[in-house]
Amino acid sequence: MRQYTSNELRKIWKDFYIERGHVDVGAVSLVSDGSTGVLFNVAGMQPLMPYLLGEKHPLGTRLCNIQGCVRTNDIDSVGDKSHGTFFEMMGSWSLGDYFKEDRCKWSYELLTEVFGFDADHLAATVFAGDENAPRDEEGAACRIKSGFKKENIYYLPAEDNWWGLEYGPCGPDSEMFYIADVPDCGPNCGPGCSCGKYTELGNDVFMQYEKHKDGKLTPLKQKNVDTGWGLERNLAFLNGTKDVYKTDLYLPVINYIEKESGYDYDNDDKLSRSMRILADHLRTSVMLIGDEAKLLPSNAGAGYVLRRLIRRAVRHSRTLGLKKNNMLDIACIFIDDIYAESYPLLVTNRDFIIKELDKEIVRFESTLENGMKEFKKILDDKKNSGAAGIDGDNAFYLYDTFGFPIELTVEMAGEEGLSVDEEGFNKAMDAAKQKARDSRSFSAKLSADSDVFESLGDKITEFVGYKKLESDAMIIGIAGDEGMANVLNTGDEGTVVTDVTPMYATMGGQCADHGTIEKGDAVFAVEDVMKLKGGRVAHIGKVVKGSFESGDKVTVKVDKVRRSSICKNHSSTHLLQSALKEVLGDDVHQAGSYQDAEKTRFDFAHDRAMTKEEIDKVEAIVNNKIAEDMEVVTQVLSIEDAKKTGATALFGEKYGDTVRVVGMGDFSKEFCGGTHVAHTGQIGSFKIMSESGVAAGVRRIEAITADNVREYYKKLENELEEAAGIVKTTPVNLLEKLSGMMKEIKELSSEIESLKAKAAQGALGDVMDSVKDVNGVKLLAAKVPGTDMNALRDLGDQLKTKLGEGVVVLAGDTDGKVNLVVMATDEARKKGAHAGNLIKEIASLVGGGGGGRPNMAQAGGKNPAGIDACLEKAVEVLEGQIH
Repeated sequence: MRQYTSNELRKIWKDFYIERGHVDVGAVSLVSDGSTGVLFNVAGMQPLMPYLLGEKHPLGTRLCNIQGCVRTNDIDSVGDKSHGTFFEMMGSWSLGDYFKEDRCKWSYELLTEVFGFDADHLAATVFAGDENAPRDEEGAACRIKSGFKKENIYYLPAEDNWWGLEYGPCGPDSEMFYIADVPDCGPNCGPGCSCGKYTELGNDVFMQYEKHKDGKLTPLKQKNVDTGWGLERNLAFLNGTKDVYKTDLYLPVINYIEKESGYDYDNDDKLSRSMRILADHLRTSVMLIGDEAKLLPSNAGAGYVLRRLIRRAVRHSRTLGLKKNNMLDIACIFIDDIYAESYPLLVTNRDFIIKELDKEIVRFESTLENGMKEFKKILDDKKNSGAAGIDGDNAFYLYDTFGFPIELTVEMAGEEGLSVDEEGFNKAMDAAKQKARDSRSFSAKLSADSDVFESLGDKITEFVGYKKLESDAMIIGIAGDEGMANVLNTGDEGTVVTDVTPMYATMGGQCADHGTIEKGDAVFAVEDVMKLKGGRVAHIGKVVKGSFESGDKVTVKVDKVRRSSICKNHSSTHLLQSALKEVLGDDVHQAGSYQDAEKTRFDFAHDRAMTKEEIDKVEAIVNNKIAEDMEVVTQVLSIEDAKKTGATALFGEKYGDTVRVVGMGDFSKEFCGGTHVAHTGQIGSFKIMSESGVAAGVRRIEAITADNVREYYKKLENELEEAAGIVKTTPVNLLEKLSGMMKEIKELSSEIESLKAKAAQGALGDVMDSVKDVNGVKLLAAKVPGTDMNALRDLGDQLKTKLGEGVVVLAGDTDGKVNLVVMATDEARKKGAHAGNLIKEIASLVGGGGGGRPNMAQAGGKNPAGIDACLEKAVEVLEGQIH
């Protein structure tokens, strides 16, 4: 049977569909944009949702790709030989183009002409119909016409042959199976049973309907086809195995785990399960952190799922005797070896991935030891009392104090035959959240309860900040930490509502102004401004001096420097959007934005990462428009008149009867309620700092302007001069100098390693003469002066090879510290030798401790005088191990 690699299978899939007029649209972020009600992209079709609903795709009506997906709803199944939390879906689509006949024909061609299956071994299922949709007779007829045998067509219910997400495009599907040459398991044997005779190969979904949030189905404007084949399972099947962990997508990692743990993958079901969970969860974690969205562990949403995966991986790594460095090594194997070609972004983000994984593993390990002890106490207590499970309060205690996700507690308790009160856990969680809410200050609750100033009736705040940065006003309402108040005194934190304000409240992506409210010598420092229900504006801050009462006449002053920086950033964002449309096309539209005094952030719809050339071009266009010093003109128009101007509106935003339109020459015109510069020349300069992906089909640019650009380049210049000074050259010659130094360092490092190896060999002498026979097992125990741990391990590997079979014990000392390494070969371990247990027994003689796996262990100590006794003790310990 031909053996396929994962890269070959990806190429075969794409080539097949490109030959039939399809365009490879590439993959998008694993993290969902939230439009389909799920946290991750769980299917290849998910990012195409708007186009399946009728929107025109810029690349045409025939598409294909390989899309990474993440599903964690069946995480408890991970650990068997086929399930995974990350998987790749090989997909192809017709967007209102071909339908069932061509789809069935091409699926049959792929199965027979490309992969070499014959009709006798192929079966297909079709939708049997129900009260919502009719039986799919057309699908069955097309399968038979394409080449499937009539007797191998099976009608199955919606639970087997209906596809759709929570809402969106859906329809009957038709799955394809390989029929193995084994007897039927019974009279009802078919694709619906799990006896193993039928192996699913792929699925053709005929999207004829749209499911709405109320559960109703309506016909789609266009009939679509979504074809999906799971890469991992098909790769395993085509290579003659049902174990996806024996394909090139996992095997290098499994081999590494076997080597480092000393356990064999096929010998122990429990340990094999831990190997698979560790490999799968680290693979998914690498993919999510290295994704264009750069997901990070957190306590909510997709970040919580990532945290759960990493923490579950940590637990199973401990079961295998592996440590943090081993987990990071596994991550590197996925990045550098397995996915370097198919997912180059992982290589680009390698350092970021390893750093974030390291941080999360360390964060969990710091509490895991104590948490496991506490879990065991709770477990023993419940068992001794005859309880059937762990109560919700204790489960929340493990979560709140030790960071144990509830799912981890449920899993560990289940392994001990106990349940967990998850409902009680949720109640304890809700009670803790409510307690935190209750402890918040009155001002901090404003965003959650916008009716707190309801007693002010029809009193509102007039905003005059488009034209003024300072205005006289009267205080119409005050609140302190406890609620509505009459007065705020020096040192009090609170909220002040005035009848007039020039301060801009956080809105439309633009952050709030800062400033002061003054009355004579009294000063209230404004740190945030919030728009409230009823047309009121809340100024949140602290009384620096004096006191303020309701009814006071005051002056409200905006921080002019900060407002100026915000205006520059906001106006540059308008120029940026127009520049993006010019470079990338009119399909670009805003998906979100944020401006403060330091930067601007602009999210926009686009189906791929920008190239460096495109980024440079956009930046140059914006700077050119700044240099043109165009007048920034603001108009207040009716919504109808505003639309006639051709101004850009934010997609999905609801507007009132009148809107503000901000124009910059003939280059930019947008609906906008924010504050801006008077002329583009006031922006000064514009610099793009980063371009990245934040969701499927959404890119993000972060940029700076004006003084921040000058500070950026000044800092860069200073760092360049400092770096040049360190290596004794000038900034102009720094690159040449560093290239020469790197070459020299590489040569010296190689020379040092060679000298260290020679020194270690020299210090050892003809050590093979000192090999002892211990109950039929060869033991080589030797002292190697002046040798560090790395050199000791390398030397141990060499001696183990020379020895053939047996045990190697090496002791080295450097700078008053002792390093110990013990290695045991496979045959020695079969006779009872255990490197980890041996080193535990002898390390105390050099004033240290350590441990490790059956095949390799290491330890440190601080008493070089005990080395000889330590090596003698090794003989005695090994004698006790051999049986």
